[in-house]
Amino acid sequence: MPDAGADHQPRDHRLGMGADRGRARLPHHQESLRHRRGLRRAPGAGADRPMTAIRRLGLALLLALAPLGGAVAVDPPYQGAMERLSEILGSLYMLSPLCGDASTDWRSQMAELMALDEPDDDRRARLAGSFNAGYEAYARFHRSCTPAAQAAMGRLLGEGEALARDIHQRYAE
Repeated sequence: MPDAGADHQPRDHRLGMGADRGRARLPHHQESLRHRRGLRRAPGAGADRPMTAIRRLGLALLLALAPLGGAVAVDPPYQGAMERLSEILGSLYMLSPLCGDASTDWRSQMAELMALDEPDDDRRARLAGSFNAGYEAYARFHRSCTPAAQAAMGRLLGEGEALARDIHQRYAE
């Protein structure tokens, strides 16, 4: 009598290897359809039912809470220009004291601009972030008043003036 374990092939963790090597495998989605139809019962087939209930509950909560968070703030059309102007003001706030021009307090100009615009918390944070980014961009490279710093101030003043004029002409009430 042949040994009963002689035909036994060890199962491998890879798909299609081991004891079921000769059986044609269905794609994963078709096998799950067979399980749902009751044609073949998989081990622990009822284990996915609690997950279905959790998914249904999550979907119901999502649909129920959707109207509560429905109001999404929309940026005004000049938001990009305001962020760039904030960045310029931050740069000027850093460069002006280096070159001895303390006549304009660019930080207070920024605070006044934000008070006039009355942004929501998200927009206020982005404007302040742009101001800080402008400051930090020039603080990395300029430690004293150099011809490059003076040229940068001239460019920034020109661009800032043009942006402020454009925003006022296009969007002021």
